[in-house]
Amino acid sequence: MDFLHTPELIALKDKTRQFIAQKIMPYEGDPRETPHGPNPELRQELVSLAKNAGLLTPHASQKHGGLGLSHVAKAVIFEESGYSRLGPIAMNIHAPDEGNIHLMEQVANPAQQKRWLIPQIEGKLRSCFAMTEPAPGAGSDPSMLLTSAVKDGKDYIINGRKWFITGADGSDYVIIMARTEDGQATMFLSDMDTPGIEIERNMDSMDQCFAGGHSVLRFTNLRVPEDQILGELGKGFRYAQVRLAPARLTHCMRWLGQARRAHDIALAYAQKRQAFGQRLGDHEGVGFMLADNDMDLQTARLHILHTAWLLDQGEKCNYESSRAKVICSEAEWRVVDRCVQIMGGQGVTGETAVMRIFTDMRAFRIYDGPSEVHRWSMARKLLDQKA
Repeated sequence: MDFLHTPELIALKDKTRQFIAQKIMPYEGDPRETPHGPNPELRQELVSLAKNAGLLTPHASQKHGGLGLSHVAKAVIFEESGYSRLGPIAMNIHAPDEGNIHLMEQVANPAQQKRWLIPQIEGKLRSCFAMTEPAPGAGSDPSMLLTSAVKDGKDYIINGRKWFITGADGSDYVIIMARTEDGQATMFLSDMDTPGIEIERNMDSMDQCFAGGHSVLRFTNLRVPEDQILGELGKGFRYAQVRLAPARLTHCMRWLGQARRAHDIALAYAQKRQAFGQRLGDHEGVGFMLADNDMDLQTARLHILHTAWLLDQGEKCNYESSRAKVICSEAEWRVVDRCVQIMGGQGVTGETAVMRIFTDMRAFRIYDGPSEVHRWSMARKLLDQKA
């Protein structure tokens, strides 16, 4: 494994860091940021800035207009974008669009790519991924999938209810996971303005950084032509793994940038704030927290790079991405939690970005699989190893 950055990647890293600091961070606190993420006007303004800087959708393949970043290169650039909560949205690498773009490049046919993928890479469209369902439907256990797709001539009629669907409000198209009559899971594509799709409500959530927030969707006799099947019938769960393993890791990358931002703010505070005759950071209790932050940040970064390198070698990385997701989500959360503690009252107000990072990040230990589910999955694989 060689994590040495090429001169080209170093230059792109520096360019991204400068772009985030000079162009994007000034938008933090813009009144067009809502409890459900930046509104469409603000999003489009941010996207235009990234496009002008040559940094829009860098993870997409070069043939489709992106920079064709490797997974290791994404680890570097996505961390830089995540230094601002608005950075991933500006660069079109936020969830769920980033993972959907990856999936569509791998699985969608040319007609589907022309209709949905290319405009999305250009920043003109947003998407959502509808898999999670209210009880007794699919949550952490995808085998409980209840949404149905029944064949009707050359169409499929989809009925079901989904929730926690990130980015649904304002999305242009949706990828729907549904079960066909043979019991197999299949992915379907549909424009969001198609009759039969209803956004019941937007959910009140701790995090406010995702464009469109999180919604409850209902599909009522939604008619989807068979040419809008994504990939092949019955391979929905297999395609989900194509999407989920890299997407878990890119979450880790982006949130690492936010954790580093919180640490930088807390470190600057500990260097300047005086208490009991010395700098706050000179007190052992605070200094140790700063040291622990540095260790957690580096631990997360190394797990990201290692898993990214394996993905670049063609490995599936289902196990490794689970391990990285647990380690990174918990390590990065510890960093931000310590930053709140270091900053005291300042850490629990909107005077700095730390409080917002704290409330946004807590959900990371839950979405894309709670830590407990990943540990359970890892344990099963460990126990099934031959002695």
